[in-house]
Amino acid sequence: MRSTHYLPLRNLSSRLVPVLGLLAALLLSVTGPLAGRATAADDTARAVRIMPLGDSITGSPGCWRAVLWNRLQSTGHTNIDFVGTLGPQGCGQPYDGDNEGHGGERVTDVADQNLLPGRLAATLPDIVVMHFGTNDVWSDIAPDRVLAAYSTLVQQMRASNPDMKILVAQLIPMNPSSCAACAQRVVDFNARIPAWARATSTDRSPVAVVDQWTGFSTATDTYDGVHPNASGDDKIAARWYPALASLLDGSGPGDPGDPGDPGGDRPSCSASFRAPSVWQGGYQGEVTVANTSASSVAGWTVTVVPADGARLTQIWGGTLTTATDGTATITNETWNGGLAPGASTTIGFIASTPATAGTPSATVSCTARTTSS
Repeated sequence: MRSTHYLPLRNLSSRLVPVLGLLAALLLSVTGPLAGRATAADDTARAVRIMPLGDSITGSPGCWRAVLWNRLQSTGHTNIDFVGTLGPQGCGQPYDGDNEGHGGERVTDVADQNLLPGRLAATLPDIVVMHFGTNDVWSDIAPDRVLAAYSTLVQQMRASNPDMKILVAQLIPMNPSSCAACAQRVVDFNARIPAWARATSTDRSPVAVVDQWTGFSTATDTYDGVHPNASGDDKIAARWYPALASLLDGSGPGDPGDPGDPGGDRPSCSASFRAPSVWQGGYQGEVTVANTSASSVAGWTVTVVPADGARLTQIWGGTLTTATDGTATITNETWNGGLAPGASTTIGFIASTPATAGTPSATVSCTARTTSS
């Protein structure tokens, strides 16, 4: 009977290790570091994460987020992901409803209680869109303290992501029946935000101001003097859109003091709407574009969001592009794009309206360019 000799396991392992090591080295020489390749591919394909941050105006249900999401989608900004530890509350249309809008929260409490870092760690945003401070203003917390809380949150955002892009709103007006002083407090607080943003912004992590106050009416755009109704949602989304789209396009948010920052070095502009003539089924509208900066404006783009289902059908003084939701984008002609500091120009249009439409109104915003193209 022939004897069989078995190699001890420890000897077998010692002989296999060099062979396995050689195979691994050959594989890496052909394919490169597999983990590194997977990470690079993931980074390239990953959607831009956008965190809507605030209180009930942002999250309860905050349907301006639905309007903004769908407008971004319809204009080609599809590689985005709204993020937050809270989910959607329903807005009658499909959208990415994740958000960080906690009803009743004060920004000073979020800063003092160190609540934001955990929320950032759970969602890892690239851009923060922040409308925050209404409850602080209502509680008569001093603007200095609120702005200090803003600064704390920005520091925490940059700790999460050194390249964080931050859009901060000048708050929508507030006029609740229980707070007669709130309306002026919002005005006083908003006046402080542009200077704070300029001092806080960096090239790597810019802070830009988005004016949500101008043109917003507590009488027609809220249901209780504080929270936006459908008209208010449309106006809020229309104001966020140009600033957010410019970040997604890679052009940056511009001067952190925009809009309405007459002391800045970069050009800025404002837009105002009126309807000088109205008839059944339509009206004639005008938008006046004004240079609000100390620098010359070489060109401008105006966004018009008409109310009550109106649609722009004719225009003079600009080039018109209309989105599927009726939002109109108007760019200057060669002859009226250049505006000296303080100068203005007026463009006109004809709009068609449903038979049930009320008094003509529209949310308008303006973006200035440094070149005429």
